[in-house]
Amino acid sequence: MSTAEALPPSPPSTAVVSARGIIRRFGEGDTAVEALRGVDLDLERGSFIAIMGPSGSGKSTLMHILAGIDTPTAGTVWVNGTEITAIKDKALTLFRRTNVGFVFQFFNLLPMLTAAENLDLPLSIAGSKPDAEWRRHLVDVVGLGDRLSHRPSELSGGQQQRVAIARALINRPAVVFADEPTGNLDSKNGTEILNLLRQSVDEFGQTIVMVTHDPKAAAIADQVMFLQDGHIVRVEQHMDGDAIFDVMKTLE
Repeated sequence: MSTAEALPPSPPSTAVVSARGIIRRFGEGDTAVEALRGVDLDLERGSFIAIMGPSGSGKSTLMHILAGIDTPTAGTVWVNGTEITAIKDKALTLFRRTNVGFVFQFFNLLPMLTAAENLDLPLSIAGSKPDAEWRRHLVDVVGLGDRLSHRPSELSGGQQQRVAIARALINRPAVVFADEPTGNLDSKNGTEILNLLRQSVDEFGQTIVMVTHDPKAAAIADQVMFLQDGHIVRVEQHMDGDAIFDVMKTLE
């Protein structure tokens, strides 16, 4: 269990993402709802972290705040040594472009662009050119060398998610956030996508933070964080799917 007493007031140098005292409140007065109620955490660089919890536990809200997409009502977040809760919107947008990657359940590819153009999009927006060798390696790893000229409508769901993963990795971000990345895929494609994410950690030293409801998906992670009612109630290392399922049953 993660508590304010158990963690230092500032992030350790080995953490790529840290949070202290994160509260997220929606609404005001008697109708206010606290999605997060004082979350503290440190996520180690080069690790694969799964965030799990029942519906309404706050897991997606937590991911959005850690990624700088949402702003906490109170608390502090650091990403790659920068206190993102202390910088303004424009600077935060620029920071995310180079430090944060995203993989979503519904792929979020632009339909008018080819796979290659979608892959290069983060760099195009930033006005940068890809590292040619790194790009070739990514394309080889995700196995889409013969599909780069195709638009999303011409790709399967698994292929679209492979493009999305390559896009998330193209600028070598400090951390990639994956929101239910296998939720819209069949079992075979889901397993392949999880293996790609695992490979990015093991071979590239990437940090992955994945929100999922699937114990089998979470079992691929190095660490599993369980949320309940806006609190981190349990943190475990290298759990199998059955053990994760058993913990989830106690949180429902």
